[in-house]
Amino acid sequence: MPLDHDAWPTLEELLREEGELELPALSESDAYELGMRAVAAARERDLPISVGVWRTGRQLFHCGLPGSTLDNDGWLRRKGRVVMRFEHSSLYMARLCQDKQVTLADRFGLPAAKYAAAGGAVPLRVRGTGVVGWFGVSGLPQLDDHRFVVEVLRGTSR
Repeated sequence: MPLDHDAWPTLEELLREEGELELPALSESDAYELGMRAVAAARERDLPISVGVWRTGRQLFHCGLPGSTLDNDGWLRRKGRVVMRFEHSSLYMARLCQDKQVTLADRFGLPAAKYAAAGGAVPLRVRGTGVVGWFGVSGLPQLDDHRFVVEVLRGTSR
């Protein structure tokens, strides 16, 4: 679906946002706290989402809330693979593909069954280390997925 360029952040805005979301660390306990903060916020709003936190290829947190489906889990992993491949949010890659009128398959040879350029997953950058994992949700329209993740991370990054 074409993006509404007036409603979506620009690539520059998304890059700036990614830079603001740097974490001091990402331990197993940090991942649990991040995931639980997302679950609490989603429950308050009755959101039907799946939540995931990954570090260096290892899933540290997962929760499928009421109304979410196995399909949401699949989308979540596909968006996370995009984050780890490009070290940018999945929304950044969705916007990049839209702006250039290409797909990940066209431009990078990545199969749609494994990679999704759709908003909802963001890189987890640790200060002084770089990207060590990703945090994401799936179940809402992609821009809403992205905004939710950023909102939760803003309460964590320092």
